Amino acid sequence: MPRPTTVQLQATAALVRQDIITMLAAAGSGHPGGALGLADIVTALYFSIMNIRPEQPSFEQRDIFLLSNGHCAPVQYAAMARRGFFGLDELTSLRQFGSRLQGHPERELLPGIETTSGPLGCGVSQAAGMAYALQYLEGNPERYMFVITGDGELNEGNIWEALLFANKYKLGRLIVIVDRNGIQIDGTTEQVMPLGDLKQKWRSFGWHAEDIDGHNFDSIHHAIERAKAVTHKPSVIIAHTVPGKGVDFMERDYRWHGKAPNKEEATLALEQLRLGGVR
Repeated sequence: MPRPTTVQLQATAALVRQDIITMLAAAGSGHPGGALGLADIVTALYFSIMNIRPEQPSFEQRDIFLLSNGHCAPVQYAAMARRGFFGLDELTSLRQFGSRLQGHPERELLPGIETTSGPLGCGVSQAAGMAYALQYLEGNPERYMFVITGDGELNEGNIWEALLFANKYKLGRLIVIVDRNGIQIDGTTEQVMPLGDLKQKWRSFGWHAEDIDGHNFDSIHHAIERAKAVTHKPSVIIAHTVPGKGVDFMERDYRWHGKAPNKEEATLALEQLRLGGVR
């Protein structure tokens, strides 16, 4: 399909954010902070960047996307539904018994989900293994491996082991996006476990690294293009985002990392998101 304009992507991201609130309010549980903050990035991936086919989720030439911080699953489900992987009416089944839309993505339940997540820290390692297969076993230079990880998730040691592996094998098709929103369940990332200069840390592991505004579609696209142009090493894009983006009483408040809105809060949030619409 033709690449959407920035205005079209902004409009879609606004709908995705509204879907997230509706889903979480219906479920009565879940994680709004990170999901709302990632809406622009995930919208760009599903609607403009990745080579995917909603009508044929497993076609062999597809790009692969993993959501390592799987508790942010509502943003992925909303983008998938808006893109046509399944009907919008299924979104309100989030976290219900027997639903395909579990609290963390479940590979065998929903076509288009590439791996099951849950334990934090696993996604980058899984992506590195898949990227190795794409590069050395399949030998198809047109496929890319995208993975989103949270900044709080970087507390997990196996992520840093995966960085060493990806550098050793020069996995140029692996593109990691760090959701640098500054919060995790117990407080701010810098209070819980300071991360310091992430760009320099990743560069010291042999990665191409850059910082961007995770809400600017031009910045997202240009960073992905630069990452694709770096073929001799893996790439990381440290995307600075606002947790709870678009809802004033949620923005930058770590307490909304894992608390669903009640009926009144959801109504207010939806009003703000509808008014915000296209920024």
